[in-house]
Parts: sequence; C-alpha cells; structure tokens
Amino acid sequence: MHNRKLKIFSFFSGSGFLDLGFEKNGFDIELVNEFQPAFMEAYRYSRDKMDLRKPLYGYFNIDINEFLGDRCNELLGYMADARSDGSLVGFIGGPPCPDFSIAGKNKGKDGDNGKLSLSYIKLIIAMKPDFFLFENVKGLWRTARHREFFEELKKQLHQANYCTTERLTNALEYGAPQDRDRILLFGIRTPLLTAKQHKGKEITTFPWDAFQKYTLDDIKSLPWPDTSKFSPNELTPCPEGIPEELTVEYWFEKNDVYHHPNANDYFQPRGGLQRILSVDEGDVSKKSYKRLHRWRYSPTVAYGNNEVHLHPYKERRLSAAEAMSLQTLPKEFELPLKMTLTNKFKTIGNGVPFLLARGIALTIYKYMEG
Repeated sequence: MHNRKLKIFSFFSGSGFLDLGFEKNGFDIELVNEFQPAFMEAYRYSRDKMDLRKPLYGYFNIDINEFLGDRCNELLGYMADARSDGSLVGFIGGPPCPDFSIAGKNKGKDGDNGKLSLSYIKLIIAMKPDFFLFENVKGLWRTARHREFFEELKKQLHQANYCTTERLTNALEYGAPQDRDRILLFGIRTPLLTAKQHKGKEITTFPWDAFQKYTLDDIKSLPWPDTSKFSPNELTPCPEGIPEELTVEYWFEKNDVYHHPNANDYFQPRGGLQRILSVDEGDVSKKSYKRLHRWRYSPTVAYGNNEVHLHPYKERRLSAAEAMSLQTLPKEFELPLKMTLTNKFKTIGNGVPFLLARGIALTIYKYMEG
C-alpha cells in the first residue's frame, strides 16, 4: 500500500475536530457531511481561519440517509474519481451518541441517533470504502444491551468482507487533559490484507498503542491534588510528581485562552452566583456544578444534561476558548463569533479531542503504509 494517497470522506463531521487530526497527519479530506447547519458553518469558518485546503468534492449539509437513497450514485461517482489515481478511500465518522451514553437518553439502537449508527454501517457496506473508522461512546460497548447491537453491526461488516479491530481508548492516553473514553472500531477490506494480517475477521497486526504516551493505570496512580477551597484569582504552583501537560492550567496557558477570539463566550449565571462560589476547586463529584482543578485533568468535556463546568479560579463558567483548549485543539482554531453559545458548547462537547484524533490518524497511517 506504499505511496498510495489516503483520501477521507468524513460523515457526522461536526466542526471537524476528528477530521483535523487526519488532515494534519497525512490524509486528504475530500468530502464532508454534517447535518447541523451551524456545525457545518463552524467547520468551514475554522478551516478558513487556519488556511487549510477545501474538500475536493465539497460540503454536504444533508442527512446521511440521502447518500443511501437519491444521492447514492453521486457519492459512488466521487469515490470512483478519488480512486482514479490509485488512491485508497477511507470513511471516518462518529454518529451522534446520546442514545448509547450512560449520561444521555440510553434509548439504544431504537433512538433516532442509534439509527444513525446503523445508517453509517449501511453506507460503508453499500459504498465499500477501502477502510473506515467508527467512533462512539463507551456505553455502546460496555452496556450489555447496546453491546449486542454493536456486535450485530460488526457482523454485518464482516459479512461484507471487512476485517475489523476495536479498542476502548481514553483521551488521556494520547496526552489530552481529559478523562474521556471512546470506543474505536477500525475496518479494512479483506482483499487488502495478507493472510498474516488477520485471523478470521479480526485484524491481528493493528498497532493500537504505537502513538500512546501514557497508560491509564499509570495516570490514575499518580499523586493528583485533591480539592481545595475556591480562591478567586489566587496563583498556585504545579505540584511535583504529575505530568503538567495533562493539567487544565497547562492547556489554558498553551492556547492563550484569555486572548483567544472565543475568550468571552461563556454563559452568565442567572442568579446562580452563590452556588458557583460555594464549589471547591477540583470538586467534580456532583452531576452538574463541577469546578475543574487547575492542576488536574478535566472530566469529559460535555455540556448536555445541565452539566456545568466552572473555571478553577474565576467566578464563572468555562469559556468556549477554555473548553476548546481542553479538547487540545490548536490555538488558531476558532468558532464563528455569531454562532450561538448553545451551539458552540454543543459542538465542542461532541468533538473528538484533537490529540486523540491525531493519535488514531497516525496509527491508521502507519498501518496502511505497512
């Protein structure tokens, strides 16, 4: 597979955090599909700001099911064109996942979002990309009734002549300051593999840990600081014995969050200031008001279901710039100023941390080159 270009068709792209990991590490993003107009606009806006190339076949602000229906031949045409120079085509996507999320609706395969996971798998089977990545929440893999659905999706892929490998991965393992689990399923068409590279329909040689910096066990065993009384604007030094790059404060400084274009994008408390002031720094035990600790990693960056994340040492909630830094996005990544706060935090919370996206892109690239 050496020296063949690797071209990506991206689905459920959001504002493109996962895509960014691929396009900065050896892949060309050639088609982008996102249903939410605000997220699609943010995708385009951020790329313009970073001066990145536009996808050759364009942006599609449509329901993915249209590619299984009326626009099927159009997509097949783009794929044929993409392969005409000998390139390999891959699909990447993380269908919306609240139906499988333990904190979300938990409706599973019958929820509207659950059905989109099936649509994505059907699209892979119909279009036959050379390889694919399916990304989703831990609940799809860990919860018994959802796991059954996940195994059924895999079975359909195996019957369509794909070999697969999967891993429950945490963003911390790739150096992101965020405790965020994701299930990653990678697949490749069986004819592209040698007999040594798979056993039945399981890929045996995928280098999952090639670009991981840490193991979860090592991280969790470190002497992280506990809670401390909330002291507005007080400075404290980084404790010894912990990797500073996995802390909230490190990323705030690295991304210069107080001078970022989205620095002032945060929700103002509606009469809840007393409640905000009463939460200790590092107290993330409650369902809603969690105050991050500056010298610790963040819980999962997700802001649905009234989940409120408070600034470690300021009397307010996190800004969009701060939340994006915890998603380890490059500091030049910005969201449109006119985008609503709700949409900003939704797209940030939905996104894959950039360092995780980069790590998995590099892993796939290494594997495809090998």
